Amino acid sequence: MATPLDAIAVIHRAFRRDMFAIDNAAYKAAAGNGDLSPATDRLPFLGEMLQRHAEAEEEVVFPVMDRVAPLVARAYSMDHRELDRLVEDLAKMSVASDTLIAARATAALTVHLRIHLDKEDAHLYPILRERISADEQASIVGAMAQKTPPDRMPEVVRWMFPLLGHNDRETMTRVWMTLMPEQVFTPLKGLIHVAIAEDWADLAHRIPELT
Repeated sequence: MATPLDAIAVIHRAFRRDMFAIDNAAYKAAAGNGDLSPATDRLPFLGEMLQRHAEAEEEVVFPVMDRVAPLVARAYSMDHRELDRLVEDLAKMSVASDTLIAARATAALTVHLRIHLDKEDAHLYPILRERISADEQASIVGAMAQKTPPDRMPEVVRWMFPLLGHNDRETMTRVWMTLMPEQVFTPLKGLIHVAIAEDWADLAHRIPELT
């Protein structure tokens, strides 16, 4: 059964896959085709999502970590500051024409982001699973979700669900169904349906309650 903290790992996998796609597009541009638009077109929203996620962790997750495992969160805050710098470098890429600079910048962010997320999945969040109650875990994930304004949720769904495999789509949907009031989740269900198109049948088969 999916637990609320499983949703964090799902979001992390979406970050990895989107960043890999951006880095691959930048590499291809530098290797010969010169077209940076497949990379630059994806960057603004990914940068916003990374920033919102980091802010939510620092406001919601890290204070709990300081209580149950002092000093652990500090290193992850340092990672976030470096991510901020790397994302700013990539924003400059949008107005640059040097494909080699762009490829170097995306490669640097890809590596740093992957290592950071891997550490969180292997270290930070397992500590929370072990040391706080299931109710507090659910409260944390719910509070993090509230950091995204409701009017941006359609974009979040359109961005995230195509990046996910079947298991992760099921996990995220089940977590949302558990944490959200029905009147909040129902519009999201329609957005998910549109975002994954023909794969909706698989999700509905996995979660019969959807229909």
